Amino acid sequence: MSDEPIDDVTPSADTSALANGAADGPVAAPGRHIEAFFDDDGVRRQVLEGFDPIYADIVHYIIRCTHRIWEEGGLGRIYDHYAHNSVIHTTDQDIYGSDAVVAGSARTMAAFPDLLLYGDDVVWAGDEKTGYHTSHRLTHIGTNLGHSTYGPPTGHKMRRRAVAHCIVKDGYIIEEWLARDELAAVRALGLDEIALARELGAAEAQARGGPVAAVPSAPVQRRGQLPPEPLGDRSPGMPAAEHLVRTAIHDIWNRRRLDQIAERFAPNLTAVTSTNRTLHGVGAYKQYVLEWLAACSDLGLVLDHTMANERQGGWVVATRWILEGTHDGPSPWGPPTGRRLRTIGFTHHLVQDGRITAEWTVYDEFSILKQIHTPDWAFTPGARPVPDTEPDEDLPT
Repeated sequence: MSDEPIDDVTPSADTSALANGAADGPVAAPGRHIEAFFDDDGVRRQVLEGFDPIYADIVHYIIRCTHRIWEEGGLGRIYDHYAHNSVIHTTDQDIYGSDAVVAGSARTMAAFPDLLLYGDDVVWAGDEKTGYHTSHRLTHIGTNLGHSTYGPPTGHKMRRRAVAHCIVKDGYIIEEWLARDELAAVRALGLDEIALARELGAAEAQARGGPVAAVPSAPVQRRGQLPPEPLGDRSPGMPAAEHLVRTAIHDIWNRRRLDQIAERFAPNLTAVTSTNRTLHGVGAYKQYVLEWLAACSDLGLVLDHTMANERQGGWVVATRWILEGTHDGPSPWGPPTGRRLRTIGFTHHLVQDGRITAEWTVYDEFSILKQIHTPDWAFTPGARPVPDTEPDEDLPT
């Protein structure tokens, strides 16, 4: 997708991260009880050509169809909401077709039969002609009572966050980008994350026939030895808050202008990132950025898509991004390996009075572990593990 905004379709001030929205337009998830979305069934507030009449607006569509599929047991409703040739992009792979979506959802439901998907927010843009973009931020809570991708049931309860960015047209999701905080789930299940990353990374690399696909071009375009250039002026029709977020991300992550953290973020910033780690204040956020830059000296972050909704008390900006870099420095994931790392991620920023006051980021950190710890032999199609020929230290030689 282009990183340019959709002109003249960004919704205006009708919702809030802290309060309900107006009754005559799309209403966001924050501050609303789930029962309110049931009350809206059949009350059309927005042009939704080709959509089931039950849906009031695009936010209602996202919240209610998720609930109908997952909490209400309507697994087969996926066929009513995903195009037969829909594509879901994750860091590890692309999932093609509604049949694959049904199969994957069934596996998750079997592994976590009491799973609840709480809608934390929906940021949207678009219209009935071009299609709607939605960035749905969720929290998953469930008990591992069945077999999962990670092994036999543990009986442990897990909590992970997720973001799904969908393109919806004529009532069907035609394309989706998805990230779930799988490392939070792995840790909640009490599993050895490094051993599991090595095992699953090898199996997935063999199935793919190689490592996770890299971005076709350089993450950050540069001219020879010159440093990355500034983003430039705000595009016509782009909200100031959206431009602020785009500029802050590019300056801090790509131009290494860490001084901009104190300029763009409020002193009392709260930022939630992978494994539900919460950062308080600009000092903690600066340390977080430095950890990434230390781990990947050539790290680059591509702004893949942004959109913004005005709320009572500020703006919420949703960003889809791609991060890529070489694991050539010390990191929480282990010593440098020289491996190329790539992840799709999402961030929702709350902008108030010209400063970013809150940030929610989701990416699959467990995929990062798999990319680092997958054994070398697994990248060769058809290869098998190399037997351990080292003598057992406990046996006499």
